Amino acid sequence: MAGLSGRMGRLTRTLALVALAAASPLLQGAIDQTANSDQRLLASHNRERAMLGIPPLAWNEGLARDAAAWGRHLTRVGYLVHYPDNPNDPDPQGENLWAGTRGYYSIEDMVGLWIAEKKNYRAGVFPANSRTNRLDDVAHYTQVMWRSSTDVGCAVVRGRQDDFLVCRYSEGGNVLGERPF
Repeated sequence: MAGLSGRMGRLTRTLALVALAAASPLLQGAIDQTANSDQRLLASHNRERAMLGIPPLAWNEGLARDAAAWGRHLTRVGYLVHYPDNPNDPDPQGENLWAGTRGYYSIEDMVGLWIAEKKNYRAGVFPANSRTNRLDDVAHYTQVMWRSSTDVGCAVVRGRQDDFLVCRYSEGGNVLGERPF
């Protein structure tokens, strides 16, 4: 009986290794880096907000369409530039931009680089929130975390050499004279 159970154990281990080998292309990232992008982008934002007790953002298809349109523009110009402000817009969208080598970064990496700015964040009234005294060192993070932003919509657009991530927020954050959270 001991011989049979030993052979069954080896057979079970062998089958498990075969199953793992068959699944390895999926486990090693052979799937599209942007698969399920809407859910992953939203989750990346909301995980960080939840850690500070900030209400979660909701996905907004209109913001995502606006983000995709601007992302396509960025692929044509080939560099990051924010959408021009409209002084007559009573409810301007917030915006975060990111660019990097095409196909190299996951969605979580992209948003994670904005969230990594928290190392430079200090509490206070915007724009005096940077330990380095450089707003550019925290402005993406403060927009992700902005307490009165309720909706987000994003798009990853592939250029010839780079991927561009555009996220739009409503209510827009980074408002002078207000506390981010």
